[in-house]
Amino acid sequence: MELTMEAKNIRNFCIISHIDHGKSTLADRFLELTGTVEKRKMREQFLDMMDLERERGITIKMQPVRMIYKEFILNLIDTPGHIDFSYEVSRALRAVEGAILLVDATQGVQAQTIANVEMAKSSGLKIIPVINKIDLPSARIEETREEIKKLLGIEKILEISAKTGEGVETLLEEVIGRIPAPVPTFQSEPRGLVFDFEYSPHQGIIIYVRMFDGAIKKGDGLMLSQINEKFNVAEVGIFSPNRNPVSILKAGEIGYIVTNIKKPGIGLVGDSVVGFNPPAGGSLPALPGYFQPRPVVWASVYPESQDDFDLLKQSLERLRLSDSSLVYEEENGGVLGRGFRSGFLGMLHLEIIMERLKREFNLKLIIAAPTVIYKIIFMDGKEREIYSPAFFPDEHLIKKIFEPWVEMQIILPVEKIGPLIRILHDHEAEIGATRQFGDSAGRSLLNVDMPLRELMRNFFDELKSVTAGYGSLNYKISGWREVKNGAINRLDILVAEEVVPALSRIVSRLKIEREAKETVEKLAKILPRALFVIKIQAKGLGRIIASRSIPALKKDVTGYLYGGDRTRKMKLWQKQKRGKKKLKEKGKVNIPPEVFIKMMRS
Repeated sequence: MELTMEAKNIRNFCIISHIDHGKSTLADRFLELTGTVEKRKMREQFLDMMDLERERGITIKMQPVRMIYKEFILNLIDTPGHIDFSYEVSRALRAVEGAILLVDATQGVQAQTIANVEMAKSSGLKIIPVINKIDLPSARIEETREEIKKLLGIEKILEISAKTGEGVETLLEEVIGRIPAPVPTFQSEPRGLVFDFEYSPHQGIIIYVRMFDGAIKKGDGLMLSQINEKFNVAEVGIFSPNRNPVSILKAGEIGYIVTNIKKPGIGLVGDSVVGFNPPAGGSLPALPGYFQPRPVVWASVYPESQDDFDLLKQSLERLRLSDSSLVYEEENGGVLGRGFRSGFLGMLHLEIIMERLKREFNLKLIIAAPTVIYKIIFMDGKEREIYSPAFFPDEHLIKKIFEPWVEMQIILPVEKIGPLIRILHDHEAEIGATRQFGDSAGRSLLNVDMPLRELMRNFFDELKSVTAGYGSLNYKISGWREVKNGAINRLDILVAEEVVPALSRIVSRLKIEREAKETVEKLAKILPRALFVIKIQAKGLGRIIASRSIPALKKDVTGYLYGGDRTRKMKLWQKQKRGKKKLKEKGKVNIPPEVFIKMMRS
């Protein structure tokens, strides 16, 4: 049944938290309590629609859903928690009036919690703090309460168990009572904020929109303000949580619009959809959009077969509709052929995008070693930004190098500070102020500056390992710093005496020998053997630093012979030897795509 209600009965909100603090579980309880999903259809992590999300147990994409509770419409947007997907969170926050801040009682406030609070405050949202997992024996409810008070200055903090449902109904009542209703600015003309996209081969671009003014119905003429693209509405609807058509979308509501636009590259997150009525002379001004996220990690992506280049291009265009933080541009990788230099918000973001390309579009890819961007000033005074290690110039051509640095906040148990400091020194970090976090002496907050290249070098995994999983971090790009002359160098990997551009990387001079040996050893273990000896070498600092050889596959060419003169066997062995020598001189090693993926993960 289609429900139409005034804006005063609408509440738009999202759930924000650090990863694994229970957002998806709380969303499940909301869906059950409001009867949005039938009990027989209910499953865990219901709003995590992608198989990839369910397999990894993380939310990757924000997901809106409309729920009816008593006489109120509750529009919830479930958001990711991992730092790589913070741009998804920032977009969700702009489409709502309030946020539930969920904090795990066993872990307390984490670094990403602080970052999410800052984003919610900057968007002017009403924040409802909630302590989750109070049913667990290890819950630190009072300590967590004090940390939240210190962070927000709010006395009223709810306690729930999203798993058992305890306190969830009270939380829904608080959402209605404390989060303000949307207030339209204009009544006559429609205007909405585009916060996400979806692409359908049959319906074209589907806009996810938060309506701020007026109303939209099927057949209306609309326009995307920033790109001046006009279209007629083919369908409007709501998320319940699947797309459900309705007759009209009104101010304050969250829903979708089917545009039937099938042009590539049209969608733009943060654009405004407005009414276009030529007789009336135009439309409302655009709403403030979103900041454009800056890629943190770059990697070159090539199709295994150049016949799939157009499919890869089309696939990236489709993915960018649902993930506007993805950046890419065409490049030629020499022996690897045509591909795309792609920018990502972190290593997990990169891995997720590659996995989606593989699953959703059946692509086989070659992925170059991830790197960060460098700013090079050459001896002749020219300046150039380098996104790929393969294009990093030789040392004698360089006058100055600049690289990005990050500011980090790390929250961890006090007793883990010593082991962490050793890791920080290994990653060339500068340790700033350290202070007690919360009122208890159990945890500390460290301010750290670090080169972005070192943050990407498995620092997050090392932090989790050294802190037994209790450490958390949040970071932001702080700017450019000059690299000391010769402090970083290009490390090339040669297979059968040919440089493999996809395996080149930029590493610190202090670690180049260790990296070279580790890379060669790992590649020697995972590279398939051939009919001839394969030599693997690591080259840097103008010389070969490490080398390994993979023995040739052995084939018994005399196996079918029996008895007789030995000279017949000798002739076959000599012929095989000459054949292997010829293969070694002229043969080329074909490296399977899975080898590049395994090397990237290392």
